[in-house]
Amino acid sequence: MNKVVQSAAQAVASIQDGASIMVGGFGLCGIPENLIKALHAHGARNLTVISNNAGVDGFGLGVLLASKQIAKIIATYVGENKEFERQMINREIEVDLVPQGTFAERIRAGGAGIGGFLTPTGAGTLVAQGKETRIIDGLEFVLEMPLRADYAFVKAFRGDRLGNLVYRKTARNFNPLMATAARVTIAEVEHLVEAGDIDPDAVVTPGIFVRLIFQGSGYEKRIEKRTVRPPREPVA
Repeated sequence: MNKVVQSAAQAVASIQDGASIMVGGFGLCGIPENLIKALHAHGARNLTVISNNAGVDGFGLGVLLASKQIAKIIATYVGENKEFERQMINREIEVDLVPQGTFAERIRAGGAGIGGFLTPTGAGTLVAQGKETRIIDGLEFVLEMPLRADYAFVKAFRGDRLGNLVYRKTARNFNPLMATAARVTIAEVEHLVEAGDIDPDAVVTPGIFVRLIFQGSGYEKRIEKRTVRPPREPVA
């Protein structure tokens, strides 16, 4: 099966209005920059996006928010995105905020075929409203349901033509979980190599989970907030 496509535009061409999409990344680290830009140009609307956060104004998922392509977002953090904050406050977008650990586990459950799990996180708070709860060993637990999507956009450092993926350092974040929890996983990689060029022991996401793969380009890899140590006084 040939999984390689030539561009992000080709990879997103079949995405229709109303689709649900998981988007990897944490802040701006490990986000699929090319796929987000291509989806913006493609113009699909009324999207449900599942992502840890929504990028920043003018970059990452921020461009889809600005163009009003996202109707609902399931995330853990509003973050530094003023447009996201504005749309949320004005109820122009539906927002489901989920505790970060619960968010990760719901995605993992979706990929593993688990029907739900019990967690004490959020018990007795707004997070638990409308959900089934249970007392276990005297502690209240909340039943959380799995998260799945039509598509997953993931970013990897290396990938081969069979779809096997290797991530680099913290860019790994949510990408491996999301790759397992969607009907169609699209991977963009910085380096596309031939089958057999990746040590099998190094593979994080097996190719069986990946439907389409392409080599991205032009990565900005922005940093949300750059903090540097003040210069040290010279020693006399």
